[in-house]
Amino acid sequence: MTDGAAAPATLCCGPYPIGRARIAAFAAALGDPHPAYTDPAAARALGHPDVIAPPTYLATLAGDAEDRLLAARPECPAPEGVVHRAQTLRHTRPAHAGDLLHATVRLAAATTLAGRPLLTLDCEFRDAHGDPVATTTSTLLCPATAPPGPHPLDTTGSEHP
Repeated sequence: MTDGAAAPATLCCGPYPIGRARIAAFAAALGDPHPAYTDPAAARALGHPDVIAPPTYLATLAGDAEDRLLAARPECPAPEGVVHRAQTLRHTRPAHAGDLLHATVRLAAATTLAGRPLLTLDCEFRDAHGDPVATTTSTLLCPATAPPGPHPLDTTGSEHP
């Protein structure tokens, strides 16, 4: 950060509108034919107000919120090279088409592993009424912040290992 301000540990993101077309495309990409992902009548028969998103759908939205927080933090100056080590999702209820979700992502823990920043991020999703929908927890291994120059294993002096 160039203005001298402290890096945020928490960031609010969104809104994220949940739409039928995106839910259907995500379910198709997963190869999951469950009718509650594409047919409002099937979802209503299960007690939902509209089609529901597959449980992992919110991981894509969490990734956006996490990237926004990481961009404001010095531990991961660029998303290239970040290794997504683990992720958990805890749902209070399914996300439905028509939801407008807001995310609050926060740095829950920071340590190092093999000289690289290891960050744990929690991302809480709430609907337009402020009611909880889900929380994701991601563990990310960031690239080492090495000084510019040849890679330490590069004996040729070139820029590529």
